[in-house]
Amino acid sequence: MQTMIDALQAFLDLGATVILPVVIFLLGLLFGQKPSKAFRAGLTIGVAFVGIFLIVDLLVNNLGPAAHGMVKRFGVELSVIDVGWPAAASISWASPIAAFVLPLGLALNVIMLVTRTTKTMNVDIWNFWHFSFMGAIVYALSGSIIQGLIAALLFEIICLKIADWTAPMLEKYFDLPGISVATGSTVSYAPLGIPLVRLVQKIPVVKNWNADPETIQKRFGIFGEPIFMGLALGVALGLLAGYSVGETIEIGMAMAAVMVLMPRMVKLLMEGLMPISESARNLLQKKFGAQNIYIGLDAAVAIGHPAVISTALILVPITVAIAVILPGNNVLPFGDLATIPFIVAFIVGAARGNIVHSVLVGTVLIALSLYMATDIAAFHTQMAVDAKFNMPEGANTISSIDQGGNLINYVLYKLFALIN
Repeated sequence: MQTMIDALQAFLDLGATVILPVVIFLLGLLFGQKPSKAFRAGLTIGVAFVGIFLIVDLLVNNLGPAAHGMVKRFGVELSVIDVGWPAAASISWASPIAAFVLPLGLALNVIMLVTRTTKTMNVDIWNFWHFSFMGAIVYALSGSIIQGLIAALLFEIICLKIADWTAPMLEKYFDLPGISVATGSTVSYAPLGIPLVRLVQKIPVVKNWNADPETIQKRFGIFGEPIFMGLALGVALGLLAGYSVGETIEIGMAMAAVMVLMPRMVKLLMEGLMPISESARNLLQKKFGAQNIYIGLDAAVAIGHPAVISTALILVPITVAIAVILPGNNVLPFGDLATIPFIVAFIVGAARGNIVHSVLVGTVLIALSLYMATDIAAFHTQMAVDAKFNMPEGANTISSIDQGGNLINYVLYKLFALIN
């Protein structure tokens, strides 16, 4: 068993920049493309993801320390430490059921495609760790590998169905035709987030608060362009974190770069993906009748929109503030503050880029996530101890906004708790 887990971990450690080109190349051959064309598509997608993840690292490596600086500067002290998604991922892969999740998850996706119960062909293999985490929770709760695997597959089914539901939005607003996102941390905000956006857009006065990038640019001219928005929001974060003048300008430049470079990398990604998407669609329509097929990718493809980054940067200090004032919350936002862009992507898409509406809905949902992460903290901590996870210095209890505060994960956990 340990050998299987080690082999699986070694494969996943190659990262999306290696795994995805290989998968795309094989899919291209499967869908009848010439080897040269399939190889070029895989290589182009690999290069695009190298660029995307370099920009994500630029975002995280600047946003994370600024957020932590705010926490320390304002003296926020809470008993549960948000260790972030990397820790949650390592805990999930340490579970005995982890080795079964990847093959079973791929098989389930194929079955759902053939039976037309999903339109998403999910090649985002790395993010199967979300399914594994769900399974690991139920396994730790019940001691049953079967229950754990059932929970993991239920999580996957829900993610695929939400991916199908939101794919038209990705095409219409993010200009990502033929793509869906089944990343667990992103889709979990759709079931409540999208209806809340629609509710906000019906509230008198509030519905007229229009602050999408296009409107901002019209009102402020060149100073409303994404590059200037990134600079201004980055500088504001630097000031809140108590940075020096040089450090403040540096984070401002980094956020401006993210705003400009990410959409260009996504455009390159689409250049490589479109031939594969068309081949998949044509073959599956021929074999199984008329059906649109979406290629499921990492949520990173959706975070490059200026409205997503702007919403996330505004929500970082808001998240720290509400963590302090929320009665009953014990989670200190920390590790997952830098992943807020992934959390709000679907909210922004549903709001059609309206930053004000997105921030309002995002604030409500992050507050709910903090409560869920607080409630599940003791169990999250026990899983970490069982996985021999190295706890942060001074931390006795841990959780995470990404998975501890994940709505789908939380609901399934509560359902399985009722039967055990």
